[in-house]
Amino acid sequence: MDFIPSQASSSERYQDHIPVPIGVEDSGYSTGLANANFRKRNIKRPEHSDYDSEDFDLSKTDKIKQRKELMRKQALKRDLYIALGLTLWAAYIRLWKIWQPPSVVFDEVHFGGFATKYIKTRFFMDVHPPLAKMLIALVGKLAGLKDFDFKEIGKDYLADNVPYIPMRVFCGLTGLLVVPIAYLTIRGAGHSTAAGLVAAFMVCYENGLIANNRLILLDPPLLFFTSITTLAWTYFFNQKRRPFQFWWYFWLVATGAGLGLTVSCKWVGLFTIATIGTSTIKNLWELWGNTRISKYVFMRHFGARALCLIVLPISLYMMMFAIHFHSLPNSGEGDGFMTPEFQQTLDGHAHIQSPIDVAYESKVFIRHVATRGGYLHSHPHNYPGGSKQQQVTLYPHRDDNNWWTFRKVDDEETKEIEYIKHGDIVTLKHSDSVKRLHSHDIRPPMTDLEYHNEVSAYGFENFTGDANDNWRVEIVEGDKRDPVSKERIRTIHTKFRLVHVITGCHLFSHTVKLPEWGFDQQEVTCIKGGKVPKTLWYVETTENPMLPPETEKVTYNKPGFFAKFVELNKVMWDTNKGLTSSHPYDSRPEELTFGPRTNCTSICWVIHSSTGLLPVPSLYALS
Repeated sequence: MDFIPSQASSSERYQDHIPVPIGVEDSGYSTGLANANFRKRNIKRPEHSDYDSEDFDLSKTDKIKQRKELMRKQALKRDLYIALGLTLWAAYIRLWKIWQPPSVVFDEVHFGGFATKYIKTRFFMDVHPPLAKMLIALVGKLAGLKDFDFKEIGKDYLADNVPYIPMRVFCGLTGLLVVPIAYLTIRGAGHSTAAGLVAAFMVCYENGLIANNRLILLDPPLLFFTSITTLAWTYFFNQKRRPFQFWWYFWLVATGAGLGLTVSCKWVGLFTIATIGTSTIKNLWELWGNTRISKYVFMRHFGARALCLIVLPISLYMMMFAIHFHSLPNSGEGDGFMTPEFQQTLDGHAHIQSPIDVAYESKVFIRHVATRGGYLHSHPHNYPGGSKQQQVTLYPHRDDNNWWTFRKVDDEETKEIEYIKHGDIVTLKHSDSVKRLHSHDIRPPMTDLEYHNEVSAYGFENFTGDANDNWRVEIVEGDKRDPVSKERIRTIHTKFRLVHVITGCHLFSHTVKLPEWGFDQQEVTCIKGGKVPKTLWYVETTENPMLPPETEKVTYNKPGFFAKFVELNKVMWDTNKGLTSSHPYDSRPEELTFGPRTNCTSICWVIHSSTGLLPVPSLYALS
């Protein structure tokens, strides 16, 4: 056998003379395929390298190149045909009778319902990023979805003429494409056709994926973008000997775009980012240690990866939220999760504008700072235990039972304006029931701890009150643009605490809800030594006829896109962190490995409640 002379090392000699087929030159596929072919062929290195290059027959070199190019083109054509065949077969498996069942299946309750909310343009809050939900909503809108609410498992699609089939088909298509992508990824990584087929068929026949891909869920788009990202990174890695060429940039950009789209479907895509990021760090470390690469070239490598694998994914992720905000301009069910400032950006939400000064005899709405529970509230229902006095809660909506009036301790009405300052001792009179905000050494109904006291509304008409009604105003924070707000209570600008004079505890609330007798409203207690965020309050609205007409009005500052983006992601994180209990319809890994459940799981439906998921234990264990 004749060999091509070269001054490079023997390993580089073979890599540099791999011919590339027409149409896929330097695409990334060719290198992976070449690696697979070299493993299969037993090509030996020359035992002697002291031959005269002038005696080498160049015509034989051309013939070798042509023969290898032909073989490469044939292999590419074969792989494309195989990928097409896998796509068609996966479509048969995934889409067969996809209209069954013609009723809502659990988790379609959520994600179908979100599609309807997008179509109605009403704001909602979900723990997942918006991309997959928006794609499902787009398909639903194009198919004619209008106002079906998806609110009950088993609710009939046919009775309401719901275009659920196109929505399921979209999820099925994104799910089935993972099968050919798996094959092409394995082939691009340099493995044999047989290895690629094994991987593809394992994905194709995994029952969990089949069931998952047939429903209106976020997982099929997530899996599609994850697989595309893995494919792109594999092909980019094959370009390491041809940096800064077209295909090198193409696959790097494709990887970054895939990362952004993956994490925009679900935060579980962060694991894909971690995988690619770890590989990138290793790759850069190897480049840094390569003495043949100059610092300038290394910085080009670093800059390209930073731009494509950090800036591009973050930009795409933020862009999805920009589209999300633009698609949901109207007030909706998700308002209560957000701050009042955020709510002011939604059309249809009450626009708050109130006098800035707060004085004695002012009627006020007092809002809690640290939670989304809402306003200090009382209603004509008593605690079933403890003092059995009138309940005090947090209520998330504006209501007449939220009105309280600042009064002096002696209960005498002031005839002139007197502002409420830091250190003042006040009482708060509930405007509807004329009872006063009250606390005493009795344990609350839900938080039965020694350092928590019950808070109630106590008193009656013409009752002057008692010492347990007295609270000291403690101003903690003011608005830096309003210096006066640090000295006396100013609407919206002043954050203050109410300290119970007798016991020294602070008016407090947390996310614990009262049971049915408390209408699922948020518990209010008086805590000793409580943390500042959950003992902070502010006045949102005030009314006082004694205030002069020229009194300055104040409103919430509307946040820009970035502030809304940060707030929504924080709320998503906090809400997701609070989801600790398992759902009664979920399936545990051991159940998927050793056998189906006899009761209804997340992939069965009400009409056939005995249907369960029959696993393939070998595939599940290997995956």
